[in-house]
Amino acid sequence: MAKDIEVGGEIMKDYHDPPPAPLIDPDELGKWSLYRAVIAEFIATLLFLYITILTVIGYKSQSASDACGGVGILGIAWAFGGMIFVLVYCTAGISGGHINPAVTFGLFLARKVSLVRAVLYIIAQCLGAICGCGLAKAFQTAYYDEYGGGANGLSAGYTIGTGLAAEIIGTFVLVYTVFSATDPKRNARDSHVPVLAPLPIGFAVFMVHLATIPVTGTGINPARSFGAAVVFGKAWDNHWIFWVGPFLGAFIAMMYHQFVLRAGAVKALGSFKSSY
Repeated sequence: MAKDIEVGGEIMKDYHDPPPAPLIDPDELGKWSLYRAVIAEFIATLLFLYITILTVIGYKSQSASDACGGVGILGIAWAFGGMIFVLVYCTAGISGGHINPAVTFGLFLARKVSLVRAVLYIIAQCLGAICGCGLAKAFQTAYYDEYGGGANGLSAGYTIGTGLAAEIIGTFVLVYTVFSATDPKRNARDSHVPVLAPLPIGFAVFMVHLATIPVTGTGINPARSFGAAVVFGKAWDNHWIFWVGPFLGAFIAMMYHQFVLRAGAVKALGSFKSSY
């Protein structure tokens, strides 16, 4: 895909965009690599929710008796961002390390994954989130229901529009970072980029949590919000925000990266003109 060429005395790498993933690939269903990737997404999302929900509930239980107790919002943000960093690093070579239906949706729109793979990933992520929250509840039975089960919800004083905007913008930051950190053009020209990719993705999650925990508890991941709502059972008010917002944010990030930064629209127009 990339080869070294000499340009002005400097060694560069030639590059060609990989072909888009097929919309529907029946042959993919017969490959073990698909099911291995689906299992990896399930386990990664399970671990993600298990660690992060325990962190949220632990903080709330400690701060209830001591205002300065617990890890605080900063610690919660680190838990979410740190787990994404670890899990993306562990699973990137197997499934791509999505761990988030919004990321999968954005990559599907960009034709990075097929429809079959995207659907199976999202199902695995949601099931993994439910199991992860269930495991967290088993470990924190005494505090789980009392402190809201780590479920997302619109905080008092914020409108639905504000909550939706927070989810859209937060997911845009995340998915835009994913596209930038995994851009095959950069990977072909800078060999260190694939190794470092989990770091900016994890930091994006960390920074978005710092900004939006006071607003919605920070969703930016429909599986995270869905799993917590299912296990807690009492957090369905305005739950649609945590699906519509992330999917819209992912769509906008995909359009911006693919058609503005990567000039996809210009290339398509040039190709159209050259055919006449």
